[in-house]
Amino acid sequence: MLVAFITGFLGSFHCVGMCGAIALSLPYRSWSGLLAYHLGKSLTYAFLGLLFGLMGRGLYLAGLQQTLSVLSGVLMIAFVLLPQVRWAKMTWLANTVKQFLVPFFKQKGFGATFMIGLLNGFLPCGLVYAAIFTAIASADAFWGSANMFAFGVGTMPLMLLLSKSPDFLSLHLRKKLFQFIPYFVVLVGILLILRGLNLGIPYLSPHFAPYIINCCHA
Repeated sequence: MLVAFITGFLGSFHCVGMCGAIALSLPYRSWSGLLAYHLGKSLTYAFLGLLFGLMGRGLYLAGLQQTLSVLSGVLMIAFVLLPQVRWAKMTWLANTVKQFLVPFFKQKGFGATFMIGLLNGFLPCGLVYAAIFTAIASADAFWGSANMFAFGVGTMPLMLLLSKSPDFLSLHLRKKLFQFIPYFVVLVGILLILRGLNLGIPYLSPHFAPYIINCCHA
């Protein structure tokens, strides 16, 4: 969960550029409204983590845990190295989500702001997909959901500051910090690959325990 939180925090420098306009256009920008927006977004991430954690669990039960970890790491690295593939077929999803978002910007109150956050969590984002790969690799619905929620919480501090003080972070500094994000994503991808290689290195690449179904006979 710590890695997911750090990924979210570092990724929030990306969020400032990609989702900053949404955060600054919320219809209810009190502290409670801003927290409602981020809670909605984090709950969507948790839901995605639950789904993909279940997918990973199914692969784990099929005895593919090593392949699962290596593949998740490779895909994370590919997302960084092949950005044109990352966005190739995501325009339709972004347009669909935006159509649902528009009516809530015309409303006031806690509920509308919460729904904007909830829907915003479905907008295409490379960092979200990178976090999803870690949810798959967790091979567990609970931990997949918890990791994605932690990712969402990690994006909150910087975005809350942006909402209250739009000029607190210069564009130059944002660009400098943004440059480190791909390196961190690649590092997490490498760790997942090492984990799947079953090298017997404690914490870094421990031996996988095979999943065994015990059958009891009378």
